[in-house]
Amino acid sequence: MPNRTIAPPIKDAVDFQISLQPCKKILLSNGVPVYYVNDGAEEVAVIDFIFEAGNSFERKNGVGATTNYLLKNGTDKKSAFDITEYFEYYGAYLSTRCYNETASITLHCLSKHLNQLLPLIRELITEAVFPESELEIFKQNSIQLLSVNLLKCDFVANRLIDQYLYGAKHPYGRVSSKANIEALTRENLLAFFDRYYVHGKCSVFVAGKLPPDFEMVLDANFGDLYLNEKKSTPIYKRQMTEDKIHFINNDKNGVQGAIRIGRPFPNRKHPDFKKAMVLNTLFGGYFGSRLMGNIREEKGYTYGIHSYLENHLEDNAWIISTEAGKEVCKETISEVYKEMKLLRDEPVNEEELLLVKNYMMGLNLGYIDGPFNIIARWKSLIINGLEEKDYYDSLRVIKEITANELQETANNYLLPEQFYELLVI
Repeated sequence: MPNRTIAPPIKDAVDFQISLQPCKKILLSNGVPVYYVNDGAEEVAVIDFIFEAGNSFERKNGVGATTNYLLKNGTDKKSAFDITEYFEYYGAYLSTRCYNETASITLHCLSKHLNQLLPLIRELITEAVFPESELEIFKQNSIQLLSVNLLKCDFVANRLIDQYLYGAKHPYGRVSSKANIEALTRENLLAFFDRYYVHGKCSVFVAGKLPPDFEMVLDANFGDLYLNEKKSTPIYKRQMTEDKIHFINNDKNGVQGAIRIGRPFPNRKHPDFKKAMVLNTLFGGYFGSRLMGNIREEKGYTYGIHSYLENHLEDNAWIISTEAGKEVCKETISEVYKEMKLLRDEPVNEEELLLVKNYMMGLNLGYIDGPFNIIARWKSLIINGLEEKDYYDSLRVIKEITANELQETANNYLLPEQFYELLVI
């Protein structure tokens, strides 16, 4: 019997040996790869269909996202109401998402209902019709939502900083407008759907406590479809603005400003990316970061400030984001650059570095808690063209990085002259 009067020893997260549970891979009859983790205590499953159908492939602004959104709003056999009612009857949840390079159809359900639900997923992938009535409702709602959001300084700032960093014609920098939305037609959606879904390139990720015959069920529903036709992604070049400091007066009655400070940055395959992830956490990536301690806790300029490395497949950016009272926006920006200078000039002390390492390793422990999280890690690696080794290299960098390495990384990348500065009030 353990002695309950004695507290158990405390172990730092950096001392844990984290192991990523392997995922299995099979190929359907048409060559479509399926990655899966068959594990878990509950009879639940998630199945994620990832298509190369993001907005990088569209020739008309908004077509990719609109196609993805309206996939579940009607087929040759079922209306949008019928489809929603069918999934609800089985206690399932269907969601769609569109990103820059990829688009997804994701199903959460009880494992025992896969046989009933997968045929409808097949129907959505092959027979979506994009009714004019559904498209008109979508356009009306989107225009109304856009008009409301354009009054918000943080929404405007998020749109503009991407334009400055990538260019207005780059997929990462393109933004929607009322004219773009109004110009969408059913014919646009049908053409995109046929090319990038019906005759598209798909990968499937599955996790949960899966039925014994789920491989056969997947192949029976999707193994005969044209879902393995690789599409060449258009190559876009950054076209950054020449001016690096921008001020936008969006609302003359506004009481606060949205601040975005960002710079171009390499993607996850670059050798410095893993070190930069640790540096970013220290700088502004969690609640105990330098930026939070200074600008929120000490100065009281903002409720929250954070920095992050974007995770696009091609080009990336390093961005600092916050909202502050308009009378202290300039001071807030100055303090951001002050914290950059401190990281360049002074090595972080071992106590603070250990705190950051423990925080990041604790996050990674959570990231492999359960089959759904595990398949999400594998999906991130596979979609980004990375290998299992890259996952363990990231953990090693977190554990072993030194204060001097962080200072060197700061001197390479946290340079004010490399950052674009935007203030929207």
